[in-house]
Amino acid sequence: MNLPAVRRRQFLAAGLVSLLPLGARAQTFPSRPITVVVPFPPGGSVDLIARLFAEPLAKALGVPVVIENRAGVGGSLGSAAVARAQPDGYTLVVASQSSHLGNPLTNPKVGYDPIRDFTLISEMAQVPNVLVVNPALPVKTFKEFMAYVQARPGALNYCSAGPGSMGQLNVELLKSAMPFDAVHISYRGGGPLLTAILSNEVQFALDNLGPFLPHVQSGKLRALAVAGPTRSPQLPDVPTFAELGLPTLNAASWAGLAAPAKTPAAVANAIAKAVRTVATQPDMVEQFASRGLMAPQAVDTASFTAMLTERLATYGELVKRYGIRSE
Repeated sequence: MNLPAVRRRQFLAAGLVSLLPLGARAQTFPSRPITVVVPFPPGGSVDLIARLFAEPLAKALGVPVVIENRAGVGGSLGSAAVARAQPDGYTLVVASQSSHLGNPLTNPKVGYDPIRDFTLISEMAQVPNVLVVNPALPVKTFKEFMAYVQARPGALNYCSAGPGSMGQLNVELLKSAMPFDAVHISYRGGGPLLTAILSNEVQFALDNLGPFLPHVQSGKLRALAVAGPTRSPQLPDVPTFAELGLPTLNAASWAGLAAPAKTPAAVANAIAKAVRTVATQPDMVEQFASRGLMAPQAVDTASFTAMLTERLATYGELVKRYGIRSE
């Protein structure tokens, strides 16, 4: 036997395998832990959804799923890092309305295109938004709130999870529809934001329902309006913005998984299938309901991409019309 010749053939074969396209190697996916980047600090709704999914998603995929918080600039730092990662399905980001809609529309330096630079895999959940006020504010209805804030230009503070986040964009859209003046104070995510409004450092917010819900139910915050297709089952007495004559503010937020662009379709499909499996499990349905979340709707790459493309066009027109920009 000519050993050198055999070794040359083995080396050549190994080299050829390493040159196979990712799509061919994706047949064995997944074979090692998957990192899911949450581009916000712990405590907000995006982080909550990621952690709800982590363990059951790991069971569905058969490998560990590791949550990594990489916060900053309305979700853009963590999202940009994932956009530059290897497109192999092992580094994902939890895309949200802030990181993949509000921030790209209002911040020209965001560092990525929310469609071109990602493979949008699947929504994980939809999230109603809610207008909440600190109960120190002497208002109990949306009408009373508007009269109060319009009579006191610049006297009230509102909070968001960072410049260009949907919390900011939602309030700016409300200000455009119902003219009033208030001071925007940004925080690095939902956790610090929640602390600020509970302490009355800021007086109101229009952001995801999930983190606010237990505090509304305990009376520490007051809910005045909900953005979603219907009233929240947990807050049946709180009207939707559509009921209040503001349909443009009525769309629910969402969170979903995205991978770097050019991730193989087989890999994206495998992850999307696992997300669908997890989202329909009775325990997860119960978890959704207890936290004010709704089931995902865009549960594959095509429908998720179509939904985000449509939202970018719709909100883009509003951002341009009202000149909304991140700070």
